[in-house]
Parts: sequence; C-alpha cells; structure tokens
Amino acid sequence: MENSSAEDYKIQSFDADTQGLLKMALKEPASVDLEKVASVIVEQSMKDLVFSKEAGRICYTIVQAENKQGGNSNFRRYILNRLQQEFLAKEQVRDRSVKAWVCLVTFICNVFDYLKVDCLVLQLHRIGEQLQRTSTQRMDELFCLLRDGFLLQDRLSSLSRLLLLEIIEFRAGSWKLSDSAQKYYYSEVTD
Repeated sequence: MENSSAEDYKIQSFDADTQGLLKMALKEPASVDLEKVASVIVEQSMKDLVFSKEAGRICYTIVQAENKQGGNSNFRRYILNRLQQEFLAKEQVRDRSVKAWVCLVTFICNVFDYLKVDCLVLQLHRIGEQLQRTSTQRMDELFCLLRDGFLLQDRLSSLSRLLLLEIIEFRAGSWKLSDSAQKYYYSEVTD
C-alpha cells in the first residue's frame, strides 16, 4: 500500500552490508536469505526501540514484495518463528534486559498491527460479498466496528487506516472499487 523506497526506512544504524541486504529484501526478497533478514530485523529490534517501531512496516513491505514475486510467504514464516522463539524465552529476555523486552513487545505489536489488518482486509476481499448475503446484520455490525476503528483509534498506523478505508469503500461500492478508488489505493502497483 505504501509507496516507499528502501531509503525511507530507518536502516542507517546497520553496517553497509546489512543495509544492502535489507534494501535487496525490500525490493527483491527472493534474491536474499530471508531467514537471515528475519534474524537481523529481530536482533536489531531488541536493541533499538525506534527501529522496533519501524520494523513492523519493514516486515510488511517484505511480505508484500514476496507475495508479488511469487505468492510465497517464507519471510512471514521466518519472522513469526523467530518472534515465537524470542517470546518463548521471554523470562530470560526480561531478566537480561528490560529494554530488550520492551523492544520485543513493541516489535511484536507492530508486526501484528500490519499483518492482522492486512489479513482481515484480504479475507473480506475474498469472501465479504458472500458473508454479506449470509448475514447483512452481522456485516453491518462488523463494518461499524471497522469504521470506528478507522475514525476513532489514534494509535492505529496510517497503513492500517488506509487498508480499513479501502475495505469500507469496497463494500460501499457493492464489493467493487471505482476506477478512481482503484487508482488511489493501488497506483504504485503500476509504477
């Protein structure tokens, strides 16, 4: 959704080789070792609170790029497995460093902020119209909650807001996007 170049991300704290690895992962994920990328991102996120907030967006972008290249989800699996390993060792992480624990939790929240909303929107694109026919009242309730989430939640990321706005507009258009809405939400796909 976001039209970001690799330079838009806060990766300056890495050495030149790691910056190159991350930039390549953002552009062509199939050309790099995604398991190493996941480890680099998690390790840096546990040291740097500013980066841990940015890392969710980086992960989301890599997942999207990987899907566009071939529909794979290897990076998603690697990042979630690595986060699960760290979370299972939460007591040791917390005992070792409260800062590392706070950074890890911040990173996990950011990853799931992007992925959770993305998965919801993807599923509503796929089956929303059928769900609407099955239970209009429940879909009305769901979309009221989505609308309130879009309008009233200050801590929601701009990408999540954009995704929610797009699905609200998609439903309002009888499960289709107008040409202008299509261009607005997906213009970078044609770049």
